[in-house]
Order: sequence, then C-alpha cells, then structure tokens
Amino acid sequence: MAPRRPGADVIRTLIVEDDALTAEAHADYLGRIEGFELVGIARTAAAAQAAIRDSVVGAAIDLVLLDMNLPDGHGLELARRIRSSGIRVDIIAITAVRETDVVRTAISAGVVQYLIKPFSFAVFRDRLQSYLEYRRQLESSGTATTQADIDGMLASLRPAAPAPLPKGLAVSTLAAVVGYLRGASGPVSSVQAAEALDLSRVTARRYLEHLADNNRVTRSPRYGAPGRPEFEYRWAV
Repeated sequence: MAPRRPGADVIRTLIVEDDALTAEAHADYLGRIEGFELVGIARTAAAAQAAIRDSVVGAAIDLVLLDMNLPDGHGLELARRIRSSGIRVDIIAITAVRETDVVRTAISAGVVQYLIKPFSFAVFRDRLQSYLEYRRQLESSGTATTQADIDGMLASLRPAAPAPLPKGLAVSTLAAVVGYLRGASGPVSSVQAAEALDLSRVTARRYLEHLADNNRVTRSPRYGAPGRPEFEYRWAV
C-alpha cells in the first residue's frame, strides 16, 4: 500500500489508458469524486513507468488506474515491474480483459480492485469510494492493527451486495434489457426496446427507468416526435 504523505488530503492518481476518449472519460469520472486528484494520463506502459519512477523524487503517486491492453506491453507486466522496483503504489485494474488467468495473476501482482469495462459512473464511484475508505481505515490504524481492523479494511475493498430489484422486475428480463442497450449503436426509446425484446412498452419503460435511476444508462428527451414526450436511453460508458 502506498504510504500517505504527511498532510495529504487527496489520493494522487495516474490513469494508464491508451484510448484517448476512454482516458478522458475516466478522468472526468475521477474529477467528480471527492478525495482524488488526477496527476496525469499515460498512454503507454513506458510513459506510466517513467511517471511512477519520477514521482519517487517528486510529488508521489498513490494510485494507478491501469488498463491491461497497452500498445507497448501488457498491464500485468507493468504491474510486476512496479512491484519489483519496490515503489509502493496501489493499482486498480480497469480493463475489458475478463480471462480468469489474467484476473488471478493481477491479484497476485497486488491489484487491489478489478473493474471490467464498460461500466457506469455509479460503479466507478463505488469502487473508488471503497478504496478511499480502505485507505482511511489503514491510515487511522496507526503502526499496529487488530484483527477487527484488518477485517474492516479488507471488507471495504469488496463491493456491497447489489440491492434487490424493485417488486415486479425480474433479473432475467433486466439482463436482456442491459444486453440490448449495450449492443445498440445509439440511444433507444422504450418503444424500440419493447419491440426488440417482445415486451410491452410499459414494461420496457420500467426497466429503462430503473437503469436510469441507478446511473447505468443516461436518459434524455427525444425531440421531434408528435404526441406525448418520449425519452431515449443510452448505455453509460
């Protein structure tokens, strides 16, 4: 775990992501969460390693948000090089890579969280806030900890169990709606979702509104259609 600098009140964070739009989206997300400061974006493993190495003699980097697919190497190799160098910085993997072997190796390399793309701001925020709580608990424990302290720290890194669905919503139907939205090339209306999934418009709208209320989709008015105002829904990045 990266040591906190005396008097520091933010987690100084480096984003390692080769795709410019994705990096900007993650930077925007990070800027909306209290307790974190973006110190830079690295588009390659070499640039990330240089930034982390330079931080040892400058303003320390506390946390790395690490993509696994980089143009000059795999994120796991970068994680291993960071660990072997003795630099104490925490790593959260943010990647589309889902293979079990990669996840297992990432954990063994000291990755404290593993977040699979795509995800909503709500999911990103929850993971970062969990990590922040872990840091706060670790720093408040002093030079020695109790078993209860350690249990609390590790528990803070685990995401909370998902809240039960509202009455009348089914997990299987929700999964179908999510799959449809994620595969759509643009925003869709409740009418489009209903027709594609063989649901009533009212039922489709209930699922879409549930996802919007939980920040998993963005909701915006669709203009130009006659009659009752319509909304369109887009899967959040």
